[in-house]
Amino acid sequence: MELTGAKALIKCLEDIGVEVIFGYPGGVLLPIYDVLYDSKIRHILVRHEQCAAHAADGYARATGKVGVCMATSGPGATNLVTGIANAYLDSIPMVALTGQVATQIIGTDGFQEADITGITLPIVKHSYLVKEAKELPQIVKEAFYIASSGRPGPVLIDLPVDISKEQCVYKGDFSPHLAGYKPTIKGHARQIKQAAKVICSAERPLIVAGGGILRSKAWDELRELVKLTRIPITTTLMGKGAYPETDDLYIGMPGMHGTRCANYSLTECDLVLAIGMRFDDRVTGKLSAFASKASVIHIDIDPAEISKNVEANIPIVGDAKAVLKELIVEVEKINLAGCQDIDAWRKQVDNWKKKYPLTYKKDEKLRPEYIVEKTYELTKGDAIIATEVGQNQMWAAQFYKCSKPRSFISSGGLGTMGFGLPASIGAQVGRPDEIVIDIAGDGSVQMVSQELATAVANKLPINIFILNNGYLGMVRQWQELFYHRRYSSTDLAVGTPDFVKLAEAYGAKGIRVTKKAQVESAIKEAIKSPLPVVIDFVIEKEENVFPMVPAGGSIGEMIGGEIE
Repeated sequence: MELTGAKALIKCLEDIGVEVIFGYPGGVLLPIYDVLYDSKIRHILVRHEQCAAHAADGYARATGKVGVCMATSGPGATNLVTGIANAYLDSIPMVALTGQVATQIIGTDGFQEADITGITLPIVKHSYLVKEAKELPQIVKEAFYIASSGRPGPVLIDLPVDISKEQCVYKGDFSPHLAGYKPTIKGHARQIKQAAKVICSAERPLIVAGGGILRSKAWDELRELVKLTRIPITTTLMGKGAYPETDDLYIGMPGMHGTRCANYSLTECDLVLAIGMRFDDRVTGKLSAFASKASVIHIDIDPAEISKNVEANIPIVGDAKAVLKELIVEVEKINLAGCQDIDAWRKQVDNWKKKYPLTYKKDEKLRPEYIVEKTYELTKGDAIIATEVGQNQMWAAQFYKCSKPRSFISSGGLGTMGFGLPASIGAQVGRPDEIVIDIAGDGSVQMVSQELATAVANKLPINIFILNNGYLGMVRQWQELFYHRRYSSTDLAVGTPDFVKLAEAYGAKGIRVTKKAQVESAIKEAIKSPLPVVIDFVIEKEENVFPMVPAGGSIGEMIGGEIE
């Protein structure tokens, strides 16, 4: 069938199964938006292009599908960059569509021209500049295959306006045979057998699970392995929800603001079984002191991550789900003859867990930890939690217990302020029957508050819980602890809007909470509302996130968080 490039694009997206695009129109996108007008695909008009990328990111994390965002040429495309980088660092499957000036104008510095394929080169898995309309169907299908296979990530398609109008023959068939792109799915059998032997002979083993478990849908296999071995487990920020946090063997999140139990366990273990995680500096702290008594088994689909930061004694390249299935079989074989007794190690870990629980000052003041705990209690853990970045993110990670996959959506690698609100929009679009809550900071949410209009226009009942301390909280915390309380450019007291009035101005519901006794009723009111709701929780101004590993320090040497 012969179609214009724009019609071929939309037809291809429909055939792939794309249900929604988050975007913002512009001149060079008009041929595409004109076709989109009659399409089966839902379009969500955001109020800023960066938020289109974040919404597509949140949609992908919540559903496991490829998120799609679209922006016009020049400033529209460059506004996507932060969101693309965010998705790249957290391995989120995304296809970003950008309009481009006509092919004959490319390279002349034409109106709203930007070399977006060059700009995004370090932060995409692959990018395409479409030069002929007949290439478009194959390019689109390749892009979705690349974005979702292997280690997921963003792929960019830059489409000149004249190609959108050009005629081409649309073919529906596609076979993914891309030269040089062959992700390793199945792990090396000998390495897996060796890993099983080491796991069964270790006296103090520890499992560290990351976001790769969620990307590969390996949560059932992870739970089976833990049940089989009874090895204590910790999950990274990106791995929250991969394993039930209410389970006795779960010991919390490791790293800079992790639990003392997780960090002490990493310091004293003799084996680290790392699955789908990349040993980020926020997890490891001082590398020379990280798990210095342990051998390391590292399972990851990306060979570039193996031994990049922490040397792997047994490297296994492959998909986490496929590798864990084989590993479980090998461990079961050894189990018949008996594995090393690790009862003493489990007791030690359990002692740390009981001795050093996450805690905070329990009084009548409105404290953010209490708000997150109460949110967990009232939702029974059955909600999708998005976060902004900073103190709000860490309090959410510490005090909201996730037991379901894809229930915690947060910017990990890039640490993007303003991520949570648009990501919660994407999550709500992808899973409309779920309670979606963005635990936000007053600094982060001001970067993207215009997206309340997107939520209202699309009748998305997202909940924005602002932990409002009048500061750029995490930066202020560092200034307090390491810069003698010299609060340089972190005080937001002057100029911060009335968030209740702001919500109401957009047609959302606004609630202000200033007392501990008001928290429960406000949360109940919010999660029952059919409207988007903003709760302005006016919390203690100088509350800190503890425990904390000072920058460059060992994770075994934490400050704060002791039981008072």
